[in-house]
Amino acid sequence: MTMTLVAPTVADYEANADLATLLIRTTQDETISLPAETLRLSCKCAHCTRARFDGRFPKTFPGIAITEIGDLGYGLNISFSDGHNRGIYPKPYLLSLAGR
Repeated sequence: MTMTLVAPTVADYEANADLATLLIRTTQDETISLPAETLRLSCKCAHCTRARFDGRFPKTFPGIAITEIGDLGYGLNISFSDGHNRGIYPKPYLLSLAGR
């Protein structure tokens, strides 16, 4: 008998009440919490990538909040309280940020 392991995938998501954390529910009924600051620091959009390359990307984003979440099917477009709204976070990338 062969056993197949199934990796968790994102089933649902929401920002917590204080907008400081993204809560992800997986298809395996696990709830994962990702701090807004971790998400903002992990943005891979062209603007953030260039800012990192130029040494202009901040090391922290204290007090950053999630202001909007758009579901693109394969990932989430997350907007933040600093006005940044360019980041697209593929769902497997979100799980990898949580160590899954």
